[in-house]
Amino acid sequence: MTYQAEKIVPYESSENKGVQVERMFDSIAENYDTLNHTLSMGIDRGWRKKSLLALKDLNPQNILDIATGTGDLAIQAYDILRPQHITGIDISEGMMDVGRKKVDKLGLSGHISFEKQDCMALDIPDNTFDAAVVGFGVRNFEDLDKGMKEILRVLKPGGRLMILELTTPKSFPMKQGYWIYSRLFIPSIGRLISKDKVAYKYLPKSIEAFVQGKEMVEVLAKNGFRNARYKSYTFGICSMYIGEK
Repeated sequence: MTYQAEKIVPYESSENKGVQVERMFDSIAENYDTLNHTLSMGIDRGWRKKSLLALKDLNPQNILDIATGTGDLAIQAYDILRPQHITGIDISEGMMDVGRKKVDKLGLSGHISFEKQDCMALDIPDNTFDAAVVGFGVRNFEDLDKGMKEILRVLKPGGRLMILELTTPKSFPMKQGYWIYSRLFIPSIGRLISKDKVAYKYLPKSIEAFVQGKEMVEVLAKNGFRNARYKSYTFGICSMYIGEK
């Protein structure tokens, strides 16, 4: 099945989505953290904490952080869950280079590592990880179903997937306010700070097109995850999805 979000790409190019997304994130890596925290007004850290606590009872010791970017979720996961190791994977070396510097500065290089991997075809054995997390990255997947199947494959039986993703509010007045924020504020701030003017036009379009709520729960279920469920935060601006192997 092809989802609408898979058709949303950063550039007017014949390159496939994965290649375009890699190029986009490489180009904004240097300013990504500043932009991300500015655009979310710092609320993103609270979302990460709430979602990671959904893994606390599992006590995962080996965690895969997919679309790790600059490593914010991996760092927070270590602070909250204290696993033996977190492997952060991404297609953007530029983003991970920023993450490696942050992790090294915090003295966590022995607990958090980074690898360039495409989650459409993971170079990881079956049944490797206790848990997998994806923070604000699934809407960039070139093939959502394929990515979900790969994540399921590398999870151990009983393992758990947690996805945190931006969503579009459905109710007045948040729906209207969010439209103004995403269509005017995000691109304007992006133009001021980022060298890549296209990236922050792609962001709101990819959020709007991505499957949300019950539809995303159905995606998890059809790709083999048990007990799939979701929870919304901050009036529907962000949602957490959980699935188990």
